[in-house]
Amino acid sequence: MDEDSRGELPAERRRPHPSRLPRNHPMYEEILEAHEEAMRRGDPMYLDPYTGLWVQTARSIWQSRDCCDLGCRHCPFVE
Repeated sequence: MDEDSRGELPAERRRPHPSRLPRNHPMYEEILEAHEEAMRRGDPMYLDPYTGLWVQTARSIWQSRDCCDLGCRHCPFVE
């Protein structure tokens, strides 16, 4: 299945699962803002304002078709 047959990333899959980014994280809003800005630009990654590391966006992971089980913050496949 390619991205076109899967469709666009569902809106409910844009926010990270609480097990990957707890809502009480000290920089929760800033992280979500950085993620959404990267998604608007179409960037596959963004610079995490908390750790300074590069983090893959939910859309980028969605396009990969599957969860890699590496614990990605924005994995849209986490239930």
